[in-house]
Amino acid sequence: MTKQKQKTDMINEERMERLRTEIVEAHQEWENANRFFNYASGKDQVDYAIYAIISAEKRYEMLLRIAKQTDGIWPVWKGAFK
Repeated sequence: MTKQKQKTDMINEERMERLRTEIVEAHQEWENANRFFNYASGKDQVDYAIYAIISAEKRYEMLLRIAKQTDGIWPVWKGAFK
């Protein structure tokens, strides 16, 4: 394997790992937004909770689409999701 190929592979692995981390964070953000909605009281808190859920869902979906379009072999997710 050439040095250029190794360097490219390393960059792709780092990029995939960053994306994996962002996906995990986005999923946690989505869960937190849903939890907040369950305990929201009053119109303003409910409105904010709905906005937070929608935003978190959109970000999570976007990151999953990017991951699906990414070429390469994904590493094991190391128990990221429960």
